[in-house]
Amino acid sequence: QEQLMEFGGGSVQAGGSLTLTCEVSAYFDYSNCMAWFRQAPGKEREGVAAINCGDDNPHYVNSVEGRFTISPDYAKKTIYLQMNSRKPEDTAMYYCAADAGMGIALILRPNVYNYWGQGTQVTVSS
Repeated sequence: QEQLMEFGGGSVQAGGSLTLTCEVSAYFDYSNCMAWFRQAPGKEREGVAAINCGDDNPHYVNSVEGRFTISPDYAKKTIYLQMNSRKPEDTAMYYCAADAGMGIALILRPNVYNYWGQGTQVTVSS
């Protein structure tokens, strides 16, 4: 069973950059789709980015396209989320998730993932 742990959250000013790290346990399955989600207070969990989901392309929600980059380091069993040009609306708890077998159309939907980290808080001030 996979276990995931996020690191790197913190407070940044708008326009700044931050990189989140997700470390995956020794049971990491290279066939898993890996994704980042976020949840702001009072809002539903939102898919942000996903990779290794049956094709060679990273996938992003429109609101972060061009600003965020998801990248894996399989040797280190780690998934990164580099966040540039941060906006106050990026403030949320960020989670990494892993699972396999979902179709491309579902990879940013939280209900198809069974393995989650505990989350790391990111706050962007204006």
